[in-house]
Amino acid sequence: NAAADTVSVIDAATNTVITSITVGNQPYAIAIDPSGARVYVAHYSDDNVYVIDTATNTVIGSPITVGNAPRALAVNPAGDRLYVANNGAGSVTVIDTVLNTAIATIAVGNAPYGLAVNPAGTRLYVANFNSNNVSVVNTATNTVIGVPIGVGVQPRGIALNPAGIFVYVVNRGTDAVSIIDAATNTVTGASITVGDEPGGIVILQLPVQGIPTLNEWGMIIFMFLAGLGALSSLRRHMRARS
Repeated sequence: NAAADTVSVIDAATNTVITSITVGNQPYAIAIDPSGARVYVAHYSDDNVYVIDTATNTVIGSPITVGNAPRALAVNPAGDRLYVANNGAGSVTVIDTVLNTAIATIAVGNAPYGLAVNPAGTRLYVANFNSNNVSVVNTATNTVIGVPIGVGVQPRGIALNPAGIFVYVVNRGTDAVSIIDAATNTVTGASITVGDEPGGIVILQLPVQGIPTLNEWGMIIFMFLAGLGALSSLRRHMRARS
């Protein structure tokens, strides 16, 4: 809740708010570690990250200082690294979640807006909003690999399929999704037109059509503000790639 400087906790069984946690100034992004024990909150105006203990719904430790205007967070699959996209600094801060300490700063493109870690935890993908490209980071060395991958205009949301083979990038300025081959770090095929000003992307495992068997599970991609026609196109794309 950016205006209230709080995080609301909702009981998923009853869909009711059970408590609100006071955090810093203008909370903007949130991420949960794989174990569900910790929640991380980035504050756009305070340039820091709070850590919440989900067992007690309280903030623990001191705020972790990051770069200017943090907009996105991503936790690696092992849960020992938190990545913070510093929109105003053109960088990503790497946080050791065991120590809750920043251990590295990686220069990326202009106005990084979205982050995604591959399933192996070996690569971090950064959508650079004002550079119209994606930076690929080697998480073992915390360095950028090769040259940025050009995508559409104003990339924001970014996500990988569960196999880590393809990276999907939502381009707000061109109302399209770019698809990156993670093996070659190149854009593959034509971009997919979606609705007006898409802002985010989530990949879920759902049946592609009809009554599914155990083996008939595919990928469906949902975009904020994307229309049904776009969803149909993306379903067809994923089926063709399966």
